[in-house]
Amino acid sequence: MKYPLDHPFSLSLEEVATLVQTNVNKGIPQNEAAKRSKSYGLNIYKTQKQKSLWFILLLQFRSPIVYLLVLGATVSLYFKDLLETIAILVVIVINALIGFFMEVQARSSMKTLKKMDIILAKVIRDGKTKSVPSEQLVPGDLVPLEAGDIIPADGRLVEVHRLQCDESSLTGESLPSEKNTVALTEDTVVGDQKNMAFKGTSVLSGNGKMVITGIAAHTQLGTITALVENSTDTATPLDKKLNRLSRKLIWITLAMTAIFAATGFIQGKQILIIIETSIALAVAAIPEGLPIVSTVALSFGMLLMARRNAIVKKLSAVETLGSTGVILTDKTGTLTENKIYADTLAFPEESIKVNIENNSLNFPDDVINVSAENFEKLLLTGILCNNAIITTDEMSGGEKKFSGDPVEVALLQIAVAGGLDTDALIKQYVRIGEIPFSSEIMMMGTLHQTSSGYFAAAKGTVERLLEKCSKVQSGTLIKTLDDESRIAILSKSEKMATTGLRVLAFAYRSDNTLDDHNYLNDMVYIGMAGFLDPPRTHIKGAIFTCRNAGIKVVMITGDHPQTALNIAREVGLIDEDNKNVITGRELPTSDSLTKEWKERILATAVFARASPKQKLEIADVFQKAGSIVAMTGDGVNDAPALKKADVGIAMGIRGTQVAKETASIVLKDDSFTSIAEAVAHGREIFQNIQKFVVYLMSCNLSEIFIVTILGIITPAATLLPLQILFLNMVTDIFPALALGLGTGDKTVMQKPPRDPAKEIITNKGWMVIALYSVTMTSAVIIAVVYCKEVIHSNNSVCNNVAFITLTFAQLFHVFNMSSKGSAFFNNEITRNKFVWVAVFICSGLTLMVFAIPGIRLVLGLSVLSLKLWVTAIAAGMLPLVVIQAFKVIPRKTNQLCH
Repeated sequence: MKYPLDHPFSLSLEEVATLVQTNVNKGIPQNEAAKRSKSYGLNIYKTQKQKSLWFILLLQFRSPIVYLLVLGATVSLYFKDLLETIAILVVIVINALIGFFMEVQARSSMKTLKKMDIILAKVIRDGKTKSVPSEQLVPGDLVPLEAGDIIPADGRLVEVHRLQCDESSLTGESLPSEKNTVALTEDTVVGDQKNMAFKGTSVLSGNGKMVITGIAAHTQLGTITALVENSTDTATPLDKKLNRLSRKLIWITLAMTAIFAATGFIQGKQILIIIETSIALAVAAIPEGLPIVSTVALSFGMLLMARRNAIVKKLSAVETLGSTGVILTDKTGTLTENKIYADTLAFPEESIKVNIENNSLNFPDDVINVSAENFEKLLLTGILCNNAIITTDEMSGGEKKFSGDPVEVALLQIAVAGGLDTDALIKQYVRIGEIPFSSEIMMMGTLHQTSSGYFAAAKGTVERLLEKCSKVQSGTLIKTLDDESRIAILSKSEKMATTGLRVLAFAYRSDNTLDDHNYLNDMVYIGMAGFLDPPRTHIKGAIFTCRNAGIKVVMITGDHPQTALNIAREVGLIDEDNKNVITGRELPTSDSLTKEWKERILATAVFARASPKQKLEIADVFQKAGSIVAMTGDGVNDAPALKKADVGIAMGIRGTQVAKETASIVLKDDSFTSIAEAVAHGREIFQNIQKFVVYLMSCNLSEIFIVTILGIITPAATLLPLQILFLNMVTDIFPALALGLGTGDKTVMQKPPRDPAKEIITNKGWMVIALYSVTMTSAVIIAVVYCKEVIHSNNSVCNNVAFITLTFAQLFHVFNMSSKGSAFFNNEITRNKFVWVAVFICSGLTLMVFAIPGIRLVLGLSVLSLKLWVTAIAAGMLPLVVIQAFKVIPRKTNQLCH
């Protein structure tokens, strides 16, 4: 047999059956299916390879700061300082375990969301229908299709009976696809391949049979999945910035160590002292707490997101979402409900808005009286020319359930709400003929027999149906349909279409001369109905929040341009007078994008008839323009762009498995509103990251200054490596963690996105860090000089005083992290309960190391007098007093401190 088939939609049924060696009535034998399964493999599309647990653990060690810590541990081990080596290794392991735990938890959460692609599928083999695991289907299998089925593979339709499929997850088109068995030309696009059924789509109504022509990678689903696999992951902006900051710290460390070593050699100091102090400098420069605090801060944000119905699969995606400048969103199922509702009924006399409340229609009396005859006839036609089904659910008190084509369901809902007995009318008007809807005739007709004769009902596009009409009903009168009336009807339908409605016209014929062949002629025009796929509730407010925050929201859909524009206006994506839309046909390929085209893409908010590949290319244009891009979607067609974007956000309810696997964030409630909340939370997290980075850097820089200065003026009193490591792991980390868990500035969504090119610490930020560091260094030097010159303490006591002074200077320093313009006693820092807990814990741990002899000995500490404690703590408060004094001084000094 030949497999895979080239363009099976262009082949006749006989050609397909011959090429795949199957019988279109009995299927293939079971033993042949087993042979083909061995030859062609299982019907499973290639999912993204899961990282092993060991690989996830190893990834936690991939950081320049971790590399520097490992180097420090190696040097300490070389000099046989086992305690320092163990302490540094403990820091590395703790950070790795936190990151490992959070990523594993995210993966576990994703497993609960995943659904099996297809569990069981019906297949006809040896002429018998049986159920088999979907992955065991093979090319040539004959598969029966019924309403509600998920299609398990790509197949050429060989038999259809009013078959309609929902292909919105594949093509982005919300309206159902009417299926037939007619061969097509080779250049027919996927959305117009009406004689094919595609893996992952669903059967809405009708039934049929298909011969499988493609499984696994040889399906449309497999083709799109390959696009996802070929897209490369990129490091997030936060990862890049932290890595650049780490590299900068490495160079600072090397420079300061070289300066100190050179100074020591010039002064003739002992090599051992120079080496020990250089190690102390290296330890002081390394912000051991940075990877831990950033991991915990992002993890905390991840847990909060989970409470807000979002599963974050990668920690840094939380912060990256906060820096987003562009959100690319699908329309169907994301901005809209993916449900069809009747919005307007238009009769020759007037148009009426459909209003269903409590399962009944509500119209003003003067309106419904004018169009009563047309209204009743339109509902009757809508009931008869209809293949949707109404069932009664006895378990829910007789509630009516509708199934079938969404448009036909909407017509039945209007009829039921209008008080018509649909069952009685269907029995009264016995259907004896049907002309199914097709893309050729663009209409559907049914023929019925009644006790008084024949009745024909029809619905279709306005242009085509008017060609079949010679009369028009106006109230109780039936008049000739002249050219003036035709023009008026067409004009009204065009106006409805410009509002984004899908318009269908209705007509009937009632006499005794009808037959099975010509009943769609000489008909009476009744009116039109406009159908709408409505926007989601609260979507407009969420988009307004994003736009107010300087975020550009862009719709990319496979739907009709006019429909896309209308939805965009309704949800507030564009202004009412904006008609700018780019279609997929207009878009040049990525290789031929000119500067003018790129500028046009960047200025457009609505893209229609876009293919999956074009979605990816549009995301690439925005990224290359310097924007952080978030992509939302739920369909298979969204997956490539979800992976290409800086943050991919998939819908958890309607989302396909491919979309959820690809995205870095999955929304459990499918709500765009949750995206706006997540962006706000991401911005708060970045503010917190900036705060604790400034805090940690100023603390570590002050340690570098202190070690360098004391190493020059009084080497024996300088801080020891283990003392610095204790400070970095205790008095640095706990306050920094508290800053990372803060609530942040609540006005974040009233400001534009930050420039993604800017580092976490700007030049101005480094000036602030330098100022903070100098004040803390000065406090320690003052305390040491006072003890040495005034109290006449020995070098060991001066070392202890320096340790205590720096400890409390760093603890009090956390209160300097309040935002600009905030009050000292009432700000986001003083309101943060974690800050107070951190200060008390660190104070207690500091007292504890002095109280426990063993730890005191290891850290080189001794019992001090009350006078020395008071001196050290008082000196430790100096940085807080000085910085707060600077904050109340206006003009340049005020600006510098912020």
